[in-house]
Amino acid sequence: LTAFVAVYRAKGLAWVKVKEDGEWQAPIAKFFTEEERADMAATLGAQPGDLLFFVADTPSIVHQALSELRLELARRLSLLDKDTFNFLWVTDFPLVEYDHQEKRHVAVHHPFTAPREEDLPLLDTDPGKMRSRAYDLVLNGTEIGGGSIRIHQQEMQSRIFASLGISAEEAADKFDFLLKALELGAPPHGGMAFGLDRLMMLLAGRDTIRDVIAFP
Repeated sequence: LTAFVAVYRAKGLAWVKVKEDGEWQAPIAKFFTEEERADMAATLGAQPGDLLFFVADTPSIVHQALSELRLELARRLSLLDKDTFNFLWVTDFPLVEYDHQEKRHVAVHHPFTAPREEDLPLLDTDPGKMRSRAYDLVLNGTEIGGGSIRIHQQEMQSRIFASLGISAEEAADKFDFLLKALELGAPPHGGMAFGLDRLMMLLAGRDTIRDVIAFP
């Protein structure tokens, strides 16, 4: 499992086995106080015989590594019921995230995604806390569709470009057609794209889209 999470950039995988008396059997147990161990056990609903896994890294790496690990364990332990279909919407995505290599904020979806209007005051002070008007439709843990409401005001689009470190000259060079169109007046608009191949894969009870499309 350590090798499995390494694929998702996790540098390691710590584990804890909960013994029958509730004590932790693990190399990392000595690094936590008894109170901290009790808090974590309560949060995770840990019972004797359970195995707990931990990843320590940036939030994005931790989230993806543990999410994929959770799904992999569900597959190995035959916990997934392919005859049950559970849908959910994912909303309130962050508008931007900080790229430590480029030393600037980058768009989580794309730079044309509209921000939540109530978060606009954060644009000049704390853009990392802004939420976007993007949405994904998920079925049984697989994204089958997604989209967003787009920015339709020229001034707002220019401000978003600036917050992403895109200069006015670069924006004019790459997106002049868009900025001119918005300046002339565009209605509020948005959309959604469905991954029909993924949907058919789930309906057919398969694990790869290669089984339901003519894959080159």
